[in-house]
Amino acid sequence: MEKSKVLVVGGTGYIGRRMVKASLAQGHPTFVLQRPEIGLDIEKLQMLLSFKAKGATLVEGSFADHKSLVEAVKKVDVVICTMSGVHFRSHNILLQLKLVEAIKEAGNIKRFLPSEFGMDPARMGDALEPGRVTFDEKMIVSANCFAGYFVPNLCQMTVLTPPKEKVCLYGDGNVKAVFVDEYDIATYTIKTIDDPRTLNKTVYIRPPENILSQRQIVETWEKLTGKKLDKFSISKEDFLASMEGKDFTFQVGVGHFYHIYYEGCLTNFEIGEEGEETATLYPEVNYKRMDEYLKLYV
Repeated sequence: MEKSKVLVVGGTGYIGRRMVKASLAQGHPTFVLQRPEIGLDIEKLQMLLSFKAKGATLVEGSFADHKSLVEAVKKVDVVICTMSGVHFRSHNILLQLKLVEAIKEAGNIKRFLPSEFGMDPARMGDALEPGRVTFDEKMIVSANCFAGYFVPNLCQMTVLTPPKEKVCLYGDGNVKAVFVDEYDIATYTIKTIDDPRTLNKTVYIRPPENILSQRQIVETWEKLTGKKLDKFSISKEDFLASMEGKDFTFQVGVGHFYHIYYEGCLTNFEIGEEGEETATLYPEVNYKRMDEYLKLYV
């Protein structure tokens, strides 16, 4: 079967660049939206040119120019939007509504994967304010916790690297979450686009060996380094109270961490008929385990 032509919107971003790489690796004719809004951002331009050198086609288009978006969309079969939805970076999810309008007018797109690479919005109806803003604004790949943001820091907020002396556990630290390497997210996502089993489904990326508690992540790190960390626990009441007086971005983060590490929102449900699981669909993918991920930081 002929491979679908893929347009990646947000191709220079954290997930977008991995999506471009995976699309090319799996043999899809790959197009990347080049937006004039990058201005003098030389690093983004050089990244786009590197995609071109590897076989991608750059397509000019702007969210301020509806016609240019329609023309870009007409060149492909599948559109993948990877625009940022995290508040400490650029939160641009609502811009993709303009992309949806372009897709409707073009009329040729067989699949659209919106920017919802994270927790499943359909299951976050009771999310705390203000953290629920992310879920209200995006609505179908559910990739759970990006490893780079949640694993090396042993699930600590506000840092990305491992703590050296002590680590804070959320409650007893035993609530299970799901952690996924970002390149694996891209690999699985590209596999879904020509798969009839995933049409109009939410696809859950839940690698079985990466369903872990925070305590298991900490213990894995201690085993790799041969050093025990001092552990202290924070109750859910004290954790929620930490939002008081803090800026909006911090409050959003607290809300997300609360649902993940106290409520277990990533693992406290069964996948029904409305969803599919990548471990079942694509057992051939040799996904990265979190002990391997952590070795990079030893």
